Amino acid sequence: MKIRPLADRVLIKPAPAEEKTVGGIIIPDSAKEKPLRGEIVAVGNGTKDEEMVLKAGDTVLYGKYAGTELELEGEKYLIMRQSDVLAVL
Repeated sequence: MKIRPLADRVLIKPAPAEEKTVGGIIIPDSAKEKPLRGEIVAVGNGTKDEEMVLKAGDTVLYGKYAGTELELEGEKYLIMRQSDVLAVL
């Protein structure tokens, strides 16, 4: 399945959550902090008021609660507005 975001939205594949242990205790998935970084997989065309400056392949930082989570073919993605992206790495 191929997905193409509309207008000023971008599709991001979040970076995997880092495995952390605390004194030999493995932290469960539910307690792991959500990644705030990911790679852009697809972008929309922008709007007449806002040009699309991001492109597929960019590694970006985004807000902790930004975007909408979705799952395609077993992979987790986020879709959000370009304005929700904080920085390009």
